[in-house]
Amino acid sequence: MNPLVSIIVPCYNQGQYLGEALESVSNQTFSNWECLIIDDGSVDNTAAVAQSFAARDSRFVYLFKENGGVSSTRNFGIEAAKGAFIQFLDSDDILEKTKLELSLLQLELPENKEVKIVISNFRMIADHKEASLPPFCVLDESLFNVEGFLFQWNVSFSLQMQCGFFDAALFKTIRFPENLSAQEDWVVWVSLFKMTNKAVFIDKPLAFYRINPSSRMMTLGIDDNKIKVLESFKAILSYDEYYRFSFDLISRCYDSNENFRIKLKELKKSNSYQTGLMIKKGLKKTGLLRPARSFFKLLVRLKAR
Repeated sequence: MNPLVSIIVPCYNQGQYLGEALESVSNQTFSNWECLIIDDGSVDNTAAVAQSFAARDSRFVYLFKENGGVSSTRNFGIEAAKGAFIQFLDSDDILEKTKLELSLLQLELPENKEVKIVISNFRMIADHKEASLPPFCVLDESLFNVEGFLFQWNVSFSLQMQCGFFDAALFKTIRFPENLSAQEDWVVWVSLFKMTNKAVFIDKPLAFYRINPSSRMMTLGIDDNKIKVLESFKAILSYDEYYRFSFDLISRCYDSNENFRIKLKELKKSNSYQTGLMIKKGLKKTGLLRPARSFFKLLVRLKAR
């Protein structure tokens, strides 16, 4: 099995880490790959680093685009990819040298004939791969289905895109939502498993996720991105799935969230309802007032005190 694998590396001002990421691509034991380095309008030394790799190895391709965010950059790479398989790699992360080889070997097994996604485990790094840390969650193959990604995401686990290895055919219709500044991976994972509910799990750390203070981290509670995520899922899920998911997310964000309970106490003291009104407006926009009705009844009771 010697198909072309397209490795998509979105970059924005990560020149200090990009060389290490690209070196991990260069070191892959499987050699039939193209690496698309998509520069999302960087103003640091990203271009110089990328072009130095492209100059010494024609499998590296440097492409520049106007700044549009990580989703538009990945989508740009998907459009340019020529491979039968796709591997994503963020510009500050690293692939184990056997990532491509072991993923393809799994797909060669007769029992995996219908499989289109291979998922590997990961470890975390701060400065050096040699000083890596265990993953922040325990991955289990039982989680890799629509139900798992919908209801256990950020409860039991979350999963970086570089942990996946994908049949490129999946991305004929799937793109990263460009209206989101966070949580876009979540939407794409659910979209992928709506198309194929089969995946193989390699319980080895074949990807390394960098702990970066500037990384986008998930915040608890309903913010603008959460509302936009709900809008994205509305286009993907059935009515029943969407209703169950939206109710679960509201419950997760408010009923079980210690931060929200603290906010409620502050609300009682301050008699300020701007937060509740903002949430109500957002939920109305996404058609979620019905599952959130109990929450708003609580606000009304608080207002009366």
